[in-house]
Amino acid sequence: MTETSTFTHRILIQPLGLLYGSKGRFLSPENLVGRSGSHFPPDTPTLSGLFAAHYRGDRSILDDLKLAGPFWAKHSQPASVYVPTPSHCGAMFHREVMVDGLVNSDFCFKDGLVSLFSYWQEDCWQSYATQWAESEDYKKYPDATWIAVSDWPKVRSLAAFQKTLADGQTIPVKTSPWKAVPHLHPRLREDERRSVGKEDNQGSLFLEYGIQLHPEVCLVYLSTVPLPEGSYRFGGEGHIVQVTSEPIQPEEPICQLLDTPTELDKSFAIACPAVWGSNRLSYRAPFRDKDSGALSWPDNPVKALLTQRPSAFRFRLGNQQDSSGQSVHGERQPKLLSRGRYAVPAGSIYVLEKPLEPWRNWPSGRWPDEGWFPYEGFSFKRWGCALALPLEIVAS
Repeated sequence: MTETSTFTHRILIQPLGLLYGSKGRFLSPENLVGRSGSHFPPDTPTLSGLFAAHYRGDRSILDDLKLAGPFWAKHSQPASVYVPTPSHCGAMFHREVMVDGLVNSDFCFKDGLVSLFSYWQEDCWQSYATQWAESEDYKKYPDATWIAVSDWPKVRSLAAFQKTLADGQTIPVKTSPWKAVPHLHPRLREDERRSVGKEDNQGSLFLEYGIQLHPEVCLVYLSTVPLPEGSYRFGGEGHIVQVTSEPIQPEEPICQLLDTPTELDKSFAIACPAVWGSNRLSYRAPFRDKDSGALSWPDNPVKALLTQRPSAFRFRLGNQQDSSGQSVHGERQPKLLSRGRYAVPAGSIYVLEKPLEPWRNWPSGRWPDEGWFPYEGFSFKRWGCALALPLEIVAS
């Protein structure tokens, strides 16, 4: 079954204080850990929970819900959404932002330039470097950067990238506009709000990292359904955010990328984490040959994949049940934690043997009979899995 739905609304999330980042291990003389298991910003299943709570029981809305993200934007320019920089682009930052190997700012919110462009030719990757790539005033840092979706046409092909440079323009990228703020908390007893003290060997303190967002920035998700404006708990613990929904206009850059292409040529970049395979196995493409391990879409082999290390993808879904299988789930009780999955990180590049239909037409039925996405209660397409933005980096 194919679908033609597109995103109609932009969900803006502005934290009222800190957001939840991660909880570190308990501190003890043997275990003085740093930030372990941090994950930010929250994936779309977290936002999907807000929709499920608000439209509870309205299947006509929830069955057709599609989300995508996470992205971010400035409050003053919400339509200029920043998406993960595609992996075929290398970013350089001026050395002045570095002090003793650290970014000289309270917030990692610095401007860099796209200075390396990779393209696929004669079955291998070729690179095109700018003057900044070889300048001693610039340094590659870090890997995780963001590019404005309005600048995507400039990195869509080698010809567009070279024309941008020839016109004397640059393509800016930015680092993540948030930072982790550590807090030490006393560990409480299970049955009363008192510190455990020295009763066991686990230590009496634990480390929590709250996430502080740049004051000019908000998180952005794309949606096919609006969410009423208001304050919501979001992302864990008791952290509150202000949610606003804005309609997306057809002339906006994100619509131009997602709705205009009739096909994805032979290459594309994913703007959201991609989880493939069954509900037990994680692949790096919808299909994988059991013998050779070759990745493919249906009748369309993957010739190259430019990616980074897998990212964690986990969500809460399903009610608590007793030994007889009856639901004992309370109204405010957290849902069950899903099996951990590995996702191909946003920004990864796929090069296929043949052109592919746009992401909105990819079948979302149950894998592998009717669709390409895993299915655990919902198709992963509901959460924007592998949202594909078009590229033309295959040179003849």
